Amino acid sequence: MVAAVKAKKRSGSGIFNTTWEPFIYLAPFLIGIIIFTLYPFFNIILISFKEGYRQMTGAFESYGLDNYIHILTDPYFINAIKNTAVYVVFVVPISTALSLFFANLLNQKIKGISLFQTAFFLPMVTSVTAIGLVWKLMFNDRIGVINAILGLFGVDPIGWLLDPSMNIWALIIYGIWNMMPFTIIILLSGLQNIDPLYYTAAKVDGASSRKQFFRITVPLLAPTIGLTCIINVISASKVFGELFPLFSGRPGTAYNLFTVVYYIYYEFNVSYHLGYAAAASVVLFLIVFAFTMLQLYVQRKWQYY
Repeated sequence: MVAAVKAKKRSGSGIFNTTWEPFIYLAPFLIGIIIFTLYPFFNIILISFKEGYRQMTGAFESYGLDNYIHILTDPYFINAIKNTAVYVVFVVPISTALSLFFANLLNQKIKGISLFQTAFFLPMVTSVTAIGLVWKLMFNDRIGVINAILGLFGVDPIGWLLDPSMNIWALIIYGIWNMMPFTIIILLSGLQNIDPLYYTAAKVDGASSRKQFFRITVPLLAPTIGLTCIINVISASKVFGELFPLFSGRPGTAYNLFTVVYYIYYEFNVSYHLGYAAAASVVLFLIVFAFTMLQLYVQRKWQYY
């Protein structure tokens, strides 16, 4: 009888260990997620509804929608939405298309390919500030290499960083180049997972390289392309660090290049309006979330197998 009771206790203890042991191992990670991700997320949503919120004391006047009404009628925030939308619309498709082209080239078995792979991936391990300062010199209207190249084709010097109307295009060009290394890595990994037998069969049937690319590579790479587009849209919507080296910490030459994240930074760190910054953060989250869900829906429809 005693032996049976002991065996039952050991069995119960074993079930307890089997059930709770994974949670014990995950506890440090889960605690970090709760403290550094979930709590700030819900706290920002709460602050966005606090009118007259004071950061130092935590005091506020009442709950309401004044913060949202203010930012949605603020010309700087409206301009920030437009600039961010233009940046995303141009940077994400162009960088994805160029990355697919270069990833396809890097996937070829040719001599010296490792040198080219290193050259394309080098920006990922280089300081963003250092790269930005180099691009600032390249965009210089007098000594910049970009205007020098355009001059070979008879194009007059362009004030990329001086002319407010050209600021957004300088940011877009820099953003495309800056986004390509990560996108190339993801697409290259997807290309290397495609079974070579598909291409062998296509060659036997006499399919050209162009047909192989559009009939085999692109369809089989569709899930990876969809993933990179989602990641790049989220990343491009948070454009912020690129502005500092190009425009010496300002949002454009004439403060005309506010992005949503720069607007959040400005309201929080310069104007000390935490309620406005929190409301802008929530609006940005809702826009990115809605666009991501739309992309996932389109991606489900875009299935070839």
